[in-house]
Amino acid sequence: MTIAVIGAGFGRTGTLSLKVALDLLGLGPCYHMVEVFKHANHAALWNEATEGKPDWEKVLAGYQSTVDWPSTYFWRELADAYPNAKIILTVRPTESWIKSATSTIFRTIGAQLGDDALPHTIAQRNMSKGLIFERTFGGIIDDHAHLAKVYEAHNEEVKRTIAADRLLVYESREGWEPLCKFLGVPLPAMPYPKVNTSEDFQSRVQKLDKGEF
Repeated sequence: MTIAVIGAGFGRTGTLSLKVALDLLGLGPCYHMVEVFKHANHAALWNEATEGKPDWEKVLAGYQSTVDWPSTYFWRELADAYPNAKIILTVRPTESWIKSATSTIFRTIGAQLGDDALPHTIAQRNMSKGLIFERTFGGIIDDHAHLAKVYEAHNEEVKRTIAADRLLVYESREGWEPLCKFLGVPLPAMPYPKVNTSEDFQSRVQKLDKGEF
């Protein structure tokens, strides 16, 4: 099995909905941040990738697609490693993305874990903080203008770098049609999935901090 689809969009741009959609379209399993929490050793593998020693065959073994952080941080490397894979850049309006990311991802990675946090939970939180907080945003997540600049620059860089016939710039509200046309698969009968609202995100984080999933 090889990677057929690479998601290049930041978290909170409909990435979990896209994961569910790709699974439904037969292009899964799809790797999303939630997979890190299912596998205690994956945080270490992503840290190795961050240090310039990626083992994509190991960390992505058994998956056909990727979306969200941590993999979206490596969209260039993955696009090169899997030259036949199609790239999907999930987007949403900048102001909407900042509001959502601030109330979910940034609040979570900036929060202190309890003294009873499990070792793998600590490792997962540290990996996320290093890759998202430090490397993606330079340690600045409380400056509105900075967040907008990083987000928009990332999206423009993906669009400049990836050939037009290999890239879909996609908003979840567009539904199945552009996604299925791009991937060359039939339209499903069910509605496009809508999951991981801000409330869903907070509920999931509370369970993860207790070692539950």
